[in-house]
Amino acid sequence: MLEGNRRFVSGTPRHPRQDVERRTELATYQRPNAALFGCSDSRLAAEIIFDEGLGDLFVVRNAGQVISDSVIGSLEYAVGVLEVPLIVVLAHDACGAVGAAIDSTGMDAPTLPAYIWRQIAPIVPSVRRVQRAEAAEGRTPERPNPELVGREHLRYTVGELLRASELISEAVAAGRVAVVGANYRLDEGEAVPIVAIGDVDEPRATDPA
Repeated sequence: MLEGNRRFVSGTPRHPRQDVERRTELATYQRPNAALFGCSDSRLAAEIIFDEGLGDLFVVRNAGQVISDSVIGSLEYAVGVLEVPLIVVLAHDACGAVGAAIDSTGMDAPTLPAYIWRQIAPIVPSVRRVQRAEAAEGRTPERPNPELVGREHLRYTVGELLRASELISEAVAAGRVAVVGANYRLDEGEAVPIVAIGDVDEPRATDPA
């Protein structure tokens, strides 16, 4: 995935495994190389930014990459049934959900529609942790740094996934799965690993096209 992202950043994508033969081959099975849980932001199309093809990634997305029962169930399916060796949790700069969570903590914050609030509420604890850390350093900005909040939420999300899913945490402990939290830089197009848990040195070979 890192190699594919480097091709995307340099403007030399190969668009692999996207032909008719690959489509036909995958009509009766799938064996993705990784599961990706990321934000729904339209600028984070996983197969494009990692220069992957059909059947390469099992993708789960929602606004702000917030852990939920459906997310955990989907990722457990990827690990338990599809046997993916890697889960990538992908955050990004300038995330609208993170910004909304920050704004919701303001004194004059408007009331959000109920479902939007439920979606961003799990990000608010990360906002509070960043605020406390900034205060401990003698800094009290009017608005917490969105990049710091986004990365704190990313680390929290990886930890919460492992706490919530016994299946995934046991697979990590057994060395069958690694979990990587990465941040996508919108300007550069680069996905930068922030946290890694488990052995990420032995990725499964891509199935032949």
